[in-house]
Amino acid sequence: MTTYHSTRSRNESLTSKQAILEGIAQDGGLFVRDDVAAGAPSLEQLLAGTYQDRARLVLGHLLDDFTAEEISTCVEAAYGANFDSKLITPVTPCGQDWTLELWHGPTSAFKDVALQMLPQLMRVSRAGDGRRVMIVTATSGDTGKAALEGFADVEGTGVTVFYPHGKVSDIQRLQMATQRGANVAVCAIEGNFDDAQSEVKRIFADEALRARLAERNVVLSSANSINVGRLVPQVTYYFDAYAQLAAAGALKPGDAIDFCVPTGNFGDVLAGYYAKLMGLPVRTLVVASNANDVLTDFITTGTYDRRRPFHKTISPSMDILVSSNLERLLFYLSDGDCELVSSLMADLAEKGAYTVPPTLLTRLHETFACGRADDAATRETIRAVWDEHHVLLDPHTAVARHVLDARPADGVARVCLSTASPYKFSADVLAALGHDVSGMGGFACMDALSELTGTEPPAALSALRDAEERFDDVVSVSDMNRYAEDSAVRVLA
Repeated sequence: MTTYHSTRSRNESLTSKQAILEGIAQDGGLFVRDDVAAGAPSLEQLLAGTYQDRARLVLGHLLDDFTAEEISTCVEAAYGANFDSKLITPVTPCGQDWTLELWHGPTSAFKDVALQMLPQLMRVSRAGDGRRVMIVTATSGDTGKAALEGFADVEGTGVTVFYPHGKVSDIQRLQMATQRGANVAVCAIEGNFDDAQSEVKRIFADEALRARLAERNVVLSSANSINVGRLVPQVTYYFDAYAQLAAAGALKPGDAIDFCVPTGNFGDVLAGYYAKLMGLPVRTLVVASNANDVLTDFITTGTYDRRRPFHKTISPSMDILVSSNLERLLFYLSDGDCELVSSLMADLAEKGAYTVPPTLLTRLHETFACGRADDAATRETIRAVWDEHHVLLDPHTAVARHVLDARPADGVARVCLSTASPYKFSADVLAALGHDVSGMGGFACMDALSELTGTEPPAALSALRDAEERFDDVVSVSDMNRYAEDSAVRVLA
């Protein structure tokens, strides 16, 4: 059985079930296993069957202390009628390239693929444990709703979501504010996503808080992609995209493939790297950033420097300056050098920046490329792709499409990951198509976008106009710890 340990040390040795419940390592690192490739199913096996079949193989390999029966039960519960496509994550053409649509789940964002699965994995992991679990999560817009939807009214589990006040779209805010369930809490914070994420990490590191909650038989965990149970399910759709393209005759098994990924916290693109380690013939993973282009600079130079202005953009889920999952990539590129990773993370915390050794940068460039798009380029891409291909993109996908279009095509199949329905960002998409949205509310924009393009918004988003808002709390960053504890006591009473 494979064990998990921190990216920063090997002091802890946990099963995947334990790692999923813990969320983050005691030393602040993220849980990893040493050899992702060892014992992986063959590419032939992973290309056969359905999305659900591939999910069983991927999860069974990376979370190997779960029984085959447990994995099958989780897959059946996570990927069914709650997705509006039988393919779960369909691949569609867009010009000479392809789009991987990851937004057919209940909250119309790619986070659903993992956050419909994570509650199932946690349910199995805590079977017979007796403890209750309090999920505390920071969101830049989509994770929050997907976590709330996935964990709402799950027995023995509570959820508290923090999001940056005024820095998510109207629809994203409404999705969270109207969430049903007796075990959920939602709160805006006076700051940006990085502030929220950093404070959530401090909450997990607060031993006094953990002790107080332990007295109530409550353990903290996370639904962010720092949780390995959030990351692993995302690996499946890379294999599935390849299988769909092979079935369509767009490539032959064994051919190389490129993926371009709109990136914020680095979890989505890291899942592609896991797929590569497991044998998917990925040539290049292109990291697409918006104006918050810390990853573009890092991949180009090897220096990660968060000491820069924070930009509020029309692709808010990418408005991040501290990409937590990059730590896992550093672990693998350094051949598991926990001491190096720990040193780099200490530099980031203390100095706001770090520089990787030249050998590590060379290895990074073997797989990763990068590009950026500011808001003007994003708007132009939305308009151009609609005019030329009649494909409607949300602003995050448009960032990736702009970056992909700037790269010369050479015959290798190229897939752009589409991370959200354009209707989650109706105002910005409508404006990009040349419509004056002055004075228009979110639903007026949604209706106008539908009429203009002849497309239909997801039913769950349309239904928000009649939903009651339940949550309007706003706290300072320094008050998040208290709010999280009070929520745990209240919703798990």
